[in-house]
Amino acid sequence: MTEFGMPWPGAEAGRIAESLGVPAFCTGEFVDHDAYVTVAEMAAATDRALIGPAIAYGFARTPFAHAAAVRRLWKQAPGRVFAGLGSGAYAINRDWCGVEADRPVERMTELVGAVRAWLHAENGQTVRYDGEFYHVRAKVQAPVLGKIDAPILLAGFNKRMAAAAGRVADGVIGHGLFTADWWTEVVRPAVERGAGESERDARPSEHGWLLCAINDDDPERAVTDIRRMIAFYLTVRTYDPYVRFHGWTKQVELIREAFAEKRIDDMTRAVTDDMVDAIGICGSTADAASALRRREGTIARDIAFLAPPSFLVSERRKQAYSQASLALLEPGANQDLGN
Repeated sequence: MTEFGMPWPGAEAGRIAESLGVPAFCTGEFVDHDAYVTVAEMAAATDRALIGPAIAYGFARTPFAHAAAVRRLWKQAPGRVFAGLGSGAYAINRDWCGVEADRPVERMTELVGAVRAWLHAENGQTVRYDGEFYHVRAKVQAPVLGKIDAPILLAGFNKRMAAAAGRVADGVIGHGLFTADWWTEVVRPAVERGAGESERDARPSEHGWLLCAINDDDPERAVTDIRRMIAFYLTVRTYDPYVRFHGWTKQVELIREAFAEKRIDDMTRAVTDDMVDAIGICGSTADAASALRRREGTIARDIAFLAPPSFLVSERRKQAYSQASLALLEPGANQDLGN
């Protein structure tokens, strides 16, 4: 049965959420926050919850940097850390990070292997990995290693990356755009095919984001924030197979045209009601609970992160959405998370 976690709401709110039974926290990454720094905050403020990036930009760091961060976090929160890696948009890699990102599936496959080589290395052992993109031959002359089994998950949006997640990683992380059909007809079959090509017996785990905005005083505002978030995501051309699969090409053309011209209201209105219904958990608490029931069995099998929209949404409103989402988890769990 799926457990429901949430993106990290901050130390004070996170402590309260964990006390109410939230079993897992994650974080994304952007220009104003580093994924691993945020996970360190989670480690310091929680005692039991699973914590990790979902995702950290894979190519923006070397395998050494990913593994060193995970090792440090593991010392703070042993047994509770996962490493969620994603390729990131091509333009982000090229223009923001200044790194190569061609052939992302092959590159990400090697990244997982190289990070795992560092995480599984024992003291006195040369850390080795030989690939096309990554070469590691490290003799660490200090007793600081030792195998740790932090799960590595991949953000698998399209078929090939989802298959890679099943083949070389410990699981997949689903995007907030995922619909029931995209999970069941595209992503999950691809992950299972990839897993069938691996030598591991365990079923790949499934984590996934669910866009969630609840406002009982103004449900339409919550819906609008979800609508705007969907539009922002769909400006990325990596998701074109998903757009064609759902028959949303016309809507997305309007979204991208309006976004290019900074017509945010027009971009938001281009997201149709059927798109919101298929993607979002939003409106009033009753609306959101009904939407979640409709999605039963068609979301991530293991952990679904109830994620507030972030595009042009203030920190205060994101906190309010995080607080309100607790009403979907357990009876009586919608206590005050603080400001």
